[in-house]
Amino acid sequence: MFVSLELQRSVGLTLHACVSQLIHVACVCAGHNASRDVVTLVKSVLFHRRNPLHFHFITDSVASRILSSLFQSWMVPSVQVSFYDAEELKSEVSWIPNKHYSGIYGLMKLTLTKALPSDLAKVIVLDTDITFATDIAELWGIFKKFTDKQVIGLVENQSDWYLGNLWKNHRPWPALGRGFNTGVILLYLERLRRISWEQMWRLTAERELMSMLSTSLADQDIFNAFIKQNPVLVHQLPCFWNVQLSDHTRSEQCYTEVSDLKVIHWNSPKKLRVKNKHVEFFRNLYLTFLEYDGNLLRRELFGCPSQASPESLQAALEDLDEDDQCYDFRRERLTVHRVHLYFLQYEYTPTEDDTDVTLVAQLSMDRLQMLEAICKHWEGPISLALYMSDAEAQQFLRYAQASEVLKNRKNVGYHIVYKEGQFYPVNLVRNVALRNANTPYVFLTDVDFLPMYGLYDYLRKSVVQLDMAHTKKALVVPAFETLRYRLSFPKSKAELLSMLDMGTLYTFRYHVWPKGHAPTNYAKWRTATTPYKVEWESDFEPYVVVRRDCPEYDQRFVGFGWNKVSHIMELDAQEYDLMVLPNAFMIHMPHAPSFDISKFRSSASYRNCLNTLKDEFHQDLSRKYGATALKYLTAQRNI
Repeated sequence: MFVSLELQRSVGLTLHACVSQLIHVACVCAGHNASRDVVTLVKSVLFHRRNPLHFHFITDSVASRILSSLFQSWMVPSVQVSFYDAEELKSEVSWIPNKHYSGIYGLMKLTLTKALPSDLAKVIVLDTDITFATDIAELWGIFKKFTDKQVIGLVENQSDWYLGNLWKNHRPWPALGRGFNTGVILLYLERLRRISWEQMWRLTAERELMSMLSTSLADQDIFNAFIKQNPVLVHQLPCFWNVQLSDHTRSEQCYTEVSDLKVIHWNSPKKLRVKNKHVEFFRNLYLTFLEYDGNLLRRELFGCPSQASPESLQAALEDLDEDDQCYDFRRERLTVHRVHLYFLQYEYTPTEDDTDVTLVAQLSMDRLQMLEAICKHWEGPISLALYMSDAEAQQFLRYAQASEVLKNRKNVGYHIVYKEGQFYPVNLVRNVALRNANTPYVFLTDVDFLPMYGLYDYLRKSVVQLDMAHTKKALVVPAFETLRYRLSFPKSKAELLSMLDMGTLYTFRYHVWPKGHAPTNYAKWRTATTPYKVEWESDFEPYVVVRRDCPEYDQRFVGFGWNKVSHIMELDAQEYDLMVLPNAFMIHMPHAPSFDISKFRSSASYRNCLNTLKDEFHQDLSRKYGATALKYLTAQRNI
């Protein structure tokens, strides 16, 4: 039933050794948006906490994939995470008609006694739109205040919903007084099982549905109807444990000073635009955690073992020589970056013919303006890894939501790789984009290139014509460049050749790095009508279409230099045929030089370390592929 991510084991922690009590937190989280929201909640909890935590997530397949990857890469000390398949719980609640926008997932909290481990005695249950302003251990401590009969802890509802008469014919479910809000719940699971909770809430729901016909507020309606019948079972929490921010609440009467607040609940569709005299304070608190650097939450807990990293990683770090002039480069290779997959809504339906191609690229904040143009030039699926800080990721989110082009494209997977360290881990970021492509073939490119119009369809046809399903081929898409920021993009090969002759376009990097693309043989390409094979040459770094199971990029290469060269070399070592496509092209658009190329140009030690890494890569290649790899070393020495 449940899949556990044993982060406890993977980071070498023994939570029982911690002085503090382990606190259990449960959340229902489904889809891309909720997965993004829950991260802000988790950050606020981690920021204040002094105890080890165990998060229990009831998820659909989307949220499970996103959050498992995030927590594995986050590596927060003294945190365990478990996932429970919502699909297996749907039959428990699917019979209940529900008008709430949360759909069937809004009813899942009713199933927690069944979903969570049978030996779990207590749990704090939270909605995803919650922000903590204090240590969650304070809330956990309230379990001790329960009487022997109390099984549920809730805050009173701060709107008039359950009082009725909000509008003509408004008829809410039965509730005790103002009713209770289920955004924050203390569930005494052990006691709930003893009183046959599953049977009791079902009977309550069946009885009320005979007259109410459906729920309007999902699980909250059923909890309230149950409590109305069994008031002795509820422990009313002080209202500052769930300050409900919507226009129709009495939340302002719940506290005198904002410093009294413990938990803020953004339970309004308008979120940050609600009417409240302290809304600015609430907004700032929320934004603080939204943009807070999650790396800072990897800190150790007092009284818990200090080793936060897996033992293998710890050993590798200890093996590094801090006096090595290339220490920073080697340290970078061992840095574990947090990864948030599918940051935005993503939908993709595989094609029936197994020829589909995903455009794969990576970028940082300074290349964001390329995204709309790429989406206009490439209608197929796209996998993008974005190297950003937490704050930049939120800027990107606002940019994407405001863009008519981007918000209408659902087949683009955006994967955030969070910034850490002093180099741009370009190949690590590329690998994140590559691993999360969902098609049999990938077009490995850079975000500052615009594909020719129609390239997507042309590549799919080429995949069939060149029998890529049964042969090892890398299809080369010839690269060109313009120095003009405004370009009338060529609509055909003939038009491109004309622009090449007029000097509006050039072969890519011909004036600064001709070796990178010279083997493409542009002279032959001008008149070619069929694909032609080219041989690998030193420093060749074309943009290629390959099967998705191709080798990954070598992650020792960071910043500028040799990141693509090493990849093409390994493709050649694996005996991929390099085939140039006669009717394909892409054009590099001008932009300011990156920070990394500036470092490469200005620092002799940077260039020396790159040479050292090249030598080590050659040695590793020789060990991996034997005598056939010697030609790369020879080629390098002949330069």
